[in-house]
Amino acid sequence: MQLHKDRIEREDLVLFINACLSATSQAEFYEDAKGQSLALDFLHEYVCRHYRPLYSRTLAAGINDHARARIVTELLCGADKVSKLERATEAKLVATTLARMPPQRVYRLFERVCERRVTNRRVRAVVSEWLATRDMTFDAVKYRRALRTIVGHFHLRTAGEIGRFLFERHTRDGRYETALFERWRAAHYAATSVFELPYSVAVGFARKHKIAKDEFLEKIAPMMTRSERFRTQLAAQRAEADVAPVELSKEAPTRIAQFAFALAAQERGERRDELLAAMDASVARVCDRSPMRLGRVVAVLDNSYSTVGSREKRMRPLAVTVAIDALLRSASRAYTGLWTSAPEDSRWIDVEPRGSTRLAWKVLDALEHKPELVVIVSDGYENDPPGALASVLSAYRASVDPKRTVSIVHVNPVFEAASFGAASFGPAVPMVSVRGAEDVLTALGFARFADDKATLDELARYLDGRVEAFLGSMSASQHDDREDEERSSDDAEALAARRESSSAEVSS
Repeated sequence: MQLHKDRIEREDLVLFINACLSATSQAEFYEDAKGQSLALDFLHEYVCRHYRPLYSRTLAAGINDHARARIVTELLCGADKVSKLERATEAKLVATTLARMPPQRVYRLFERVCERRVTNRRVRAVVSEWLATRDMTFDAVKYRRALRTIVGHFHLRTAGEIGRFLFERHTRDGRYETALFERWRAAHYAATSVFELPYSVAVGFARKHKIAKDEFLEKIAPMMTRSERFRTQLAAQRAEADVAPVELSKEAPTRIAQFAFALAAQERGERRDELLAAMDASVARVCDRSPMRLGRVVAVLDNSYSTVGSREKRMRPLAVTVAIDALLRSASRAYTGLWTSAPEDSRWIDVEPRGSTRLAWKVLDALEHKPELVVIVSDGYENDPPGALASVLSAYRASVDPKRTVSIVHVNPVFEAASFGAASFGPAVPMVSVRGAEDVLTALGFARFADDKATLDELARYLDGRVEAFLGSMSASQHDDREDEERSSDDAEALAARRESSSAEVSS
């Protein structure tokens, strides 16, 4: 009876972690955003209520920021029946998570806490401590609406002109002594002041003053972060507009692939060497941070038409797949990539979404290479013919490899709301989810828990180990790769000094 209960708990947690690795409440090729959101609402409420200690430890399991924000929100909004020891662990996990998350996500998280009318001492302390690490003057301009809601809801004190800036209406003659506040006020009346503001704030003023798009992008470039430059150029490529180039090699592998697929086929060919070099540099950086090294690997890579994605996530499934191909190639001692609708060992830049999902024959081809590990990267919707791969894998495990000398893992970059997870190919092959290719090495380490042979105790020990590593200091490389919203013109010393001086601006 206890073994049956432990198995159910393990399956629940594996299902939840897989959802946290891939789902972002956005539409997919086969499903809409509403279904995803409802499925995630249920999963978070269910797991938080029944497995709260493990629910909080999921923050350390390499999940995406969307899931982290939801978990932190649930932990902050419901702590009435938590023991003091568990509450202390949660506090450390929450503080470390908030420090690693992009600031715009943290502000949205705190706004959701305000919407749920939670205002106790614990949450107030968490908010105050996080705000003390921020440059309040800068944030008051860039996140004005959110900061005003948070300060008003928790009755926080503010220093200098911040309170006046947040809560009083500006006037043509009501000048501020704080330079950034004054530039914001002046931008309401003079177009020249717009280009001295953060990009996301300046966009609205540019529309107000009817500034031409080309002129605006050229003059606002020094105020843009690296992420803002990348997103702007990605949108410009899709709209066939001209924008100053970005340094692609500093981006994550998935984002480089997305950028490449946003280019017209002719331009992608012309920039082939640049794109391949950028991907190699990005992959090398990811592999340097991961201790995992693989042996003989064959990947079966799905580039069927469904990898075109949805309107919200255009070409993302294919971008994740080709970036995984590049990562596995770099992390493996011997590697072969087999595409469903492209020649064997095609380079990622030459792959296009086309055809049906025909996986069974490719997996048989993969097994002929005598690999140590077979990685199947697919959304799980096999249709040529339906169900063939599950039958092949079941027969292979039963007759050819009952001792499982060859590891087979299904990596799925697409969340399926109907099953509260991602579509799988049956019990013969464990399935793990990813949102970006950068998570694939973490996901492969987690794959053993998706197998029925793993136990709940093993999963709990795994999460405890991840917690210990997660609570350690954040490396500089991790900080550089997150979607940081600080102004790119600030050097590290100036930013550190600015944050130190801001620590006294918000208190309880």
